[in-house]
This record gives sequence, structure tokens and C-alpha cells, in this order.
Amino acid sequence: MTMTDLQADLVPNFGDEETDRKICFICSKGNLDMVYPALVMANAALGEGIETHIFFTFWGMDIIHETTVDNLKFTIVGNTASHMPQGLGGLPGMTAMATHKMKKQIEDLEVPGVREFLELISDAGGRLWACRMSADMMHLSDADFVEQVDGIISATDFIELSEGAQIVFT
Repeated sequence: MTMTDLQADLVPNFGDEETDRKICFICSKGNLDMVYPALVMANAALGEGIETHIFFTFWGMDIIHETTVDNLKFTIVGNTASHMPQGLGGLPGMTAMATHKMKKQIEDLEVPGVREFLELISDAGGRLWACRMSADMMHLSDADFVEQVDGIISATDFIELSEGAQIVFT
């Protein structure tokens, strides 16, 4: 069995090339390990022709903030899935080491960095939104975000644009 045959068995065929599907991701955490699930899935959805929106709220605003987008961290503290003893997380330099290791693994897989991924998603037609309440709480304006952010919208606006969509909270 070839890889193409295997993929055909795993990926359902709904019989039409056109889709009116919509998917919306909510990013509420700004850790390096929390951004990639949304970016990878959003990119995949766009590749399938699915209308895609990402709504950044609370600490997820770090993902689109111009001063933090390139400096997201991975910490093992409180992250039981890191497969490392939690006590090590409090040692000086552990967050830097864990972040470096994760960025290296991502790079080795030829996966784009966060800033480049945001650009790719935007260029492919994905829409990036900052949360109005979070922006107000953090005293942020449009000028504080990477240029790919389409705007700052309220939760009500997000509910309106996500009507009929799958919603994924990452």
C-alpha cells in the first residue's frame, strides 16, 4: 500500500471540492507550546479551503504583540506533559534551556517560527483578531500588534463572525 493509498483511507472524501466550512481558533495562552497547535491547524484548514479565523485573548495576545512574538517561552513548571521533573523547572536557566530545545526541534522539522507562521496564515487568507477587552486591559492598540492582525474586535464581534464555525480553544 502506498502513502497516497493510506492517506485516502484516513482522510474522508465528502465528494465536493468547494466548501463553506469555517473554523475559528481561540488562543488564550502565550506559551510557545500553546501557539503551535492553533497555527498548524489553521494552516491545514486554509490548505483545505476552509475559512479560518484566530482570536487572540488574554495571554494569547503575546503571540501577536510586536515585542513578544519572537520571544515566546516554553516552561516545564506546571506542565506535567513535559516529561521532566517539575522541581527542575524552578532552577535558573531551565526555561531558557527548554525554550531553546523546543525551538530547535521545531526548526529541525522545518516548521516556521511564530512570526513567519502568522505571515503565512495571513497571506493564505486567514484572519487574525485581537480581543478588545484584553487589549483594553493591557492598554494595547493596533500599533502594538504584528501587521497581520486584522483588527481588535469584541467578544460579541467574534461570536458573530464565528456563526456556524467549528470553534477550537487552544
